[in-house]
Amino acid sequence: MENIREWVNKCLTNWGLIEETSHTFNNIIILLFILILVYAADYILRVIILGFFRRMAARTKNEWDDLIVDRKIIDKLIHIVPATLIYILLPLAFSQGEQVRTLDFLQRLCLLYIIAVILRFIHASLNLVHEFFNRKESFKNKPIKGFVQIMQITAYFIGGILIVAILINKSAVNLFAGLGASAAILMLVFKDTILSFVAGIQLSANDMLRAGDWITMPKYNANGIVLEVNLAALKVRNFDNTIVTIPPYALLSDSFQNWRGMAESGGRRVKRSVSIDMNSVAFCSEEMLAVFRRIPLITDYIDAKEEELKQYNEANKTDSTVLVNGRRQTNIGVFRAYLMRYLQNHPLVSKELPCIVRHLQPTDKGIPLELYFFSAEKDWIMYENIQADVFDHVLAIIPEFGLRIFQDISGNDLRHLPASMHKQ
Repeated sequence: MENIREWVNKCLTNWGLIEETSHTFNNIIILLFILILVYAADYILRVIILGFFRRMAARTKNEWDDLIVDRKIIDKLIHIVPATLIYILLPLAFSQGEQVRTLDFLQRLCLLYIIAVILRFIHASLNLVHEFFNRKESFKNKPIKGFVQIMQITAYFIGGILIVAILINKSAVNLFAGLGASAAILMLVFKDTILSFVAGIQLSANDMLRAGDWITMPKYNANGIVLEVNLAALKVRNFDNTIVTIPPYALLSDSFQNWRGMAESGGRRVKRSVSIDMNSVAFCSEEMLAVFRRIPLITDYIDAKEEELKQYNEANKTDSTVLVNGRRQTNIGVFRAYLMRYLQNHPLVSKELPCIVRHLQPTDKGIPLELYFFSAEKDWIMYENIQADVFDHVLAIIPEFGLRIFQDISGNDLRHLPASMHKQ
């Protein structure tokens, strides 16, 4: 380096410059030479080498190189080369012991710039990795973003320590060693980040949550589709199009419901009941059975049931003149049999999952008759339409079986009472 400086200085002196002036021009000329060299290196890297890589990427079928070009990863890395050359060549412009502070200041600026470029490159590269794996079906529902964010935070943390070490002119090793004493404070500051990271690992390892799952979490007013699982928050789009953010660790400390199992199963459950007025329940007369036989779904059921009851009553010599004696069909029993066959023959009711029509515990509101079945359509709108259609039919045919729906008395019922009862 000194030889180059002496040669330039000698040339300037031969041209008639005094020694003091030649030193100044010497520095300026060498700085200009460094800038020209750096510009040339930058041009070669950007135009020739980067252009060649882009042409090669366009010819291949690999996704990696296309993403690298589109996200300008190499462009970000190239910024390191000029700064590194300036850092290495700067001492040429300054003689030993001359303007040491200026040289030291400029080299520190170069180091800070190099660290900033490296951090930017790491950040973009990790985002590229996340995007690449997100395009693959096997990784699409994995919380990769949380791991990427942890690595990004770690890189920024290390970079921040190096920057501080350069600014205060201390060894980075000593700063890292000193951080061990303040680990408790750091854990307190980054408590949510650490908890979210651990929660993300557990959620991923146990396959408890994926992007696209429908979850409900009443504590956080969440009832919708998971948009994103990252280090900071879980984003859920509710069905009213509001966005709810939930800390990932809350999914482990609190309870939430994931409807993925329903979506992957053969149907979506319907479990609803209608209350039957107990005063309308009665034994079936021959006239009633004759009417019920005209319903194709239960014709064979009524005939088979009547034959079964007839054999039982004859075997036990039952006195059929008294209704209490023996076994008889009831209108609610026939109605249950009809509902079972109606559901079993419904084209949108799953034939693979349980289908039950049952009585629940009688209450002062009547006898709850529950329909428990699974809709073959799991989409929310279709599911609600199927459920409504089934119960529209149920409510409409109840009177055909001599039954009444129990319903609390309303103001309209009171207005239709006879005038004599109002006077009482």
